[in-house]
Amino acid sequence: MERLYNDMSHEEMYELLETLHDKFNNESFIEADPISVPHSFTADGDIEISGLLASTIAWGNRKAIVQSAHRMMRYMDNAPFDFVVNASDSEISNLSTYVHRTFNGEDFQDFVRAMRHIILKWGSIGAFFEERYAEHKDIRTVLSEFRREFHAVPHNSHSEKHMSSIDKGAACKRLCMYLRWMVRRDDRGVDFGLWQRIPMSALYMPLDIHTGRMGRSLGLLNRKQNDWKTVDELTTSLRSFNIDDPVRYDYSLFGVGITHMFD
Repeated sequence: MERLYNDMSHEEMYELLETLHDKFNNESFIEADPISVPHSFTADGDIEISGLLASTIAWGNRKAIVQSAHRMMRYMDNAPFDFVVNASDSEISNLSTYVHRTFNGEDFQDFVRAMRHIILKWGSIGAFFEERYAEHKDIRTVLSEFRREFHAVPHNSHSEKHMSSIDKGAACKRLCMYLRWMVRRDDRGVDFGLWQRIPMSALYMPLDIHTGRMGRSLGLLNRKQNDWKTVDELTTSLRSFNIDDPVRYDYSLFGVGITHMFD
């Protein structure tokens, strides 16, 4: 796609991004998005676990993702925190029949055991992220540590492909999206804002085909690959419009991308 609005001033681009943010960052966004899965719960532990699982399988058709993620919750008796902490070995083995694209039942079992490990050691998934961020003040380091801690328990090697490695230069789109859900806080009712010890300014853009395409079309991004260097470049560009909350523009770019508004 040819770049759009190359002659826009910084202020005009800001106004466009804010207008698009207002259009898409509202409760009407929830139903068709994987974030609807954690929105079906009220307890923090359930939100954290369902959010991590829903974001983990968030690639491809959004409708299929949402359906499959809700099916994951039914496998866990719609009580994900209780299941992760208390399920017996036989109950965990019942997850073996689950499949969503390349995420299979063995992967599901490994993720449950890994989340149990995190919760028993740190108290909650959120406590891990908040405490490690307090130590490092850098989400990039925390993402690296989280993946290592997550895979510290015995697991099948196949499950590792479902958690991208920032150390290998991956864009880590699903983890960045999960962090957006858990950290961002505003009055729009979409993101949860549970992890208040992490500032929104520390977040990085969830980079996918939509946000990458629109970022390049709007002249916010030059790099062609969709890797971590591209995430860094796009997030840096967006910080020039809102240094305290650059990831607010995920809605602007993703929303336009999925609706093909500018095509």
